[in-house]
Amino acid sequence: MKKVTLFLITLSMALGLSAQSNYKVDGAHSSVNFKLKHKGITFVNGKFEKFDGEIFGNLSNPSEMRISFNVETASVNTSVPMRDNHLRSADFFEVEKYPSMSFESTRVEKIDDEHYKLHGKLQIKDVTKETTFDVIYGGSAQGQNGSETIGFIAKNTINRFDYNVAYDPNAGTLSKDVEITLFLEFRSATNN
Repeated sequence: MKKVTLFLITLSMALGLSAQSNYKVDGAHSSVNFKLKHKGITFVNGKFEKFDGEIFGNLSNPSEMRISFNVETASVNTSVPMRDNHLRSADFFEVEKYPSMSFESTRVEKIDDEHYKLHGKLQIKDVTKETTFDVIYGGSAQGQNGSETIGFIAKNTINRFDYNVAYDPNAGTLSKDVEITLFLEFRSATNN
């Protein structure tokens, strides 16, 4: 009887582990974008060129998934070199002291088959705060090398002052609210 019980426990664990998947962000087919209002009349857009991210868990059970994401702050790009250098300074990201921003999920909330709330901790500079991204699941496809590829769009609006990005403290020229949009493809890490 003990052998049968031990076998069933081992089999259950093996089946549970095989349902787990690991996905890594495909940087060639993903982008990390932001925009904020300039002088209250239009928007300035930018992006970060270097980032990595990972999803671990069973996609059919989102509540147990873990998501982590890192962005290199020095890779900021608004297509204006003088502005990019200013963004790298202590007025904004202070990249020499804080070379990365990160996000670690705390839970995934399924709204329906395509819409999710991704709750987690966003760290920018020396501040870490709870935040929530609205996520749209775009579906899955098979990659050229046979790996499974899954796609998402994630959006959030943060107050930059909450993260000590406090240049223009009266928000007279630059809005305090920053809109973040991520277009993401993740590939199954088992076939990379």
